[in-house]
Amino acid sequence: MEIICTRPGCAKPLNFFGDLDTEANIRTVQQRYCTTCGMPLLLADRYIPSKLLGKGGFGAAFLACDRYKPKMPPCVVKQFQPSENLDAHELTVAQNLFQREAIVLEELGQKHPQIPDLYAFFTPIIPNIHRTGEEQYFFLAQEFIDGQDLEQELDIKGQFAEVEVQKILTEILKILEFVHDNKTIHRDIKPSNIMRNKQGVLYLLDFGAVKQVAVGGGNNKKSTGIYSMGFAPPEQMSGAQVYPATDIYALAVTCISLLTGKPADELYDSFNSKWQWHDFAPNTSDRLTKILDKMLLPTPAQRFQSASEALQALGNQAVNIAQPQPAINPLSPTPTPQKSSRGNVPSNNLGIISTPPQSPAVRTNISASSPQRKSTPRFSLVEVLGSAAFTGFEGALIYQGLTSWLTVSGVSLGVLGAVMGGLVFALHRRIIEKIDLVILAVITAAVVTLVPIFHGALTASLILIIAGASAAGAIAITAFFRLVYQLLSRFL
Repeated sequence: MEIICTRPGCAKPLNFFGDLDTEANIRTVQQRYCTTCGMPLLLADRYIPSKLLGKGGFGAAFLACDRYKPKMPPCVVKQFQPSENLDAHELTVAQNLFQREAIVLEELGQKHPQIPDLYAFFTPIIPNIHRTGEEQYFFLAQEFIDGQDLEQELDIKGQFAEVEVQKILTEILKILEFVHDNKTIHRDIKPSNIMRNKQGVLYLLDFGAVKQVAVGGGNNKKSTGIYSMGFAPPEQMSGAQVYPATDIYALAVTCISLLTGKPADELYDSFNSKWQWHDFAPNTSDRLTKILDKMLLPTPAQRFQSASEALQALGNQAVNIAQPQPAINPLSPTPTPQKSSRGNVPSNNLGIISTPPQSPAVRTNISASSPQRKSTPRFSLVEVLGSAAFTGFEGALIYQGLTSWLTVSGVSLGVLGAVMGGLVFALHRRIIEKIDLVILAVITAAVVTLVPIFHGALTASLILIIAGASAAGAIAITAFFRLVYQLLSRFL
């Protein structure tokens, strides 16, 4: 059996114990220690970590099994691992956030079937790696969901249909209605924190950035600077008070990202300080567009004030929501799941906080109304294969034209390489896309086949057959390497 060491910085964290290959031995084994650093491996003498799933700014998450349950089901063990450059105050804030996540999961997870359960929270004190003193660790164990998060779905299939987005919007609003009714604000709604299990049920993850709301009135305390760039509204990024409408804004950004298939920062016009997403989802109904636009208004008071109010607008077929004034800057739900229906096979979504707490030393200085995060453009599978076909088709045509013009030489190959490099760059930057590809392909084919530069060496039909074969080959090669990448990303 392989057991992974959870001590940060362990040189060889993977340990193998041949005597733990039977269930009986796993249940009765005494504590085992890392052969490299001496870290206890059986967490709380109960959870056996077998794989590192990922790391964030505040911690790491491990796939583990619970040896004290009859079926020894998998679970996720999250470990608090703060950045070394945090000062004492920041470290305390981070520890409190980690513990708050455990408290919220304990309070909400057992009450709502679409919020993960908390299994345990423990803080062992362990000798340090040099045996010169002791150090304290913070762990929580929680439920695993068998499925993929919406960010992973978006990467695989591209933009979502309106009916899918409306269903997601409805389901998450129902969860937020429960969360807000329990005096809690999530503060980190985004596609990677929404997971769909294999039965199609959606779950809301990562309660590490939650904000507790004072009971019975306003909460005048400022918000800790925990947020995900592009999804957080102005009041959250400025460190001001947050509201249920803060979560509603982030959920709307999530929805337009799914509708358009584009990262949030590509949909925000910082010059005009407004969201520009309509052109990327032109078939979205006026009704849903008006609802999302209201959720995206920059001022909390202008948005829906509760998840219940937004749900009412979604359920009202004759909804008539006023559009924001120019001067302002701006199908059925899934069945309610039961706790017993949850899967127990993990995905790679961890819900680990990746942004450190607010402080002048660690918080990014950014305008409250203008998310500026840079990210790699996200391409759907159709875009990837379409670009591959275009590149192969164009490459074959250009090669045929150049070699008949210049003969096969270093010059012709150099020109071909430069042209193809320019095309790949233009595709990556989306300088050319969609119908542009068809137009350019038709023009190039017309030029190469109609201009008499081949002196009768090739016919027009043969030129197009060669170009088509090249396009098909490029699609096959791209699809193969994408499949290899997807398989490796699941196992590494």
